Amino acid sequence: MHSPRTSPIFENRFDAGSQLAGRLTEYQGQPVVVLAIPNGGLPVGLQVALALGADLDVVISRKLPIPLRPEGGFGAIADDGAVILNEEVLKEVNLTEQQINYQVGMVRMDIRQRSLLYRGTKPLSIMGGKTVIIVDDGLASGYTMIAAVESVRKRRPARVVVAVPAASEAAVKRLEKVAERVVTVATGGMSRFYIADYYRYWHVLSDEEGLKCLKEYRMRRFAPGIEPKPAGLKEVD
Repeated sequence: MHSPRTSPIFENRFDAGSQLAGRLTEYQGQPVVVLAIPNGGLPVGLQVALALGADLDVVISRKLPIPLRPEGGFGAIADDGAVILNEEVLKEVNLTEQQINYQVGMVRMDIRQRSLLYRGTKPLSIMGGKTVIIVDDGLASGYTMIAAVESVRKRRPARVVVAVPAASEAAVKRLEKVAERVVTVATGGMSRFYIADYYRYWHVLSDEEGLKCLKEYRMRRFAPGIEPKPAGLKEVD
């Protein structure tokens, strides 16, 4: 059983997004697109986008799970099909080429389904010449975020900023090599990093909850006068 190694500093993902937005105020009023990684990144991205007055969209990036150890990953794939592998983990778990290809195929299929769910036929946001802020609820290894950054790079943004409420020091170092800036509220140096430790209320978000965040963003962004969600509320009704 896992014992938390740090005290929670966020009530939930909405609160985490509000705190993270406070670290990004310099981007208010600038041409910015906030991209959230579903599903956990959507409540965070909702708060950040509303605070900055920015567009909110999604970038689908999924972990490549280790067979029989799905909580662990040996890399990630983004929505453009690009594969980022963690060579250190691959050496440790000693997967065959057939096993790797099978997991890659399964995750690519999942990404296609999720892209259809979240985007439908909607075109990608225009990112050329803009600052793109990619958000998630946290970074453990960072490989899912690296895949997202590599995918976004191909859309020619002016700069890419990675912003998350909590991250491991190792993940921050990895992301600093591929993004212009990495912004966090909290960074942990423990050998085994658990994002959930930083949250008082934590659960795996459903697709329904993720879609509700996008709907709430559209309603609040384009309906002035609606008050933001109090940070202490739970994420489910």
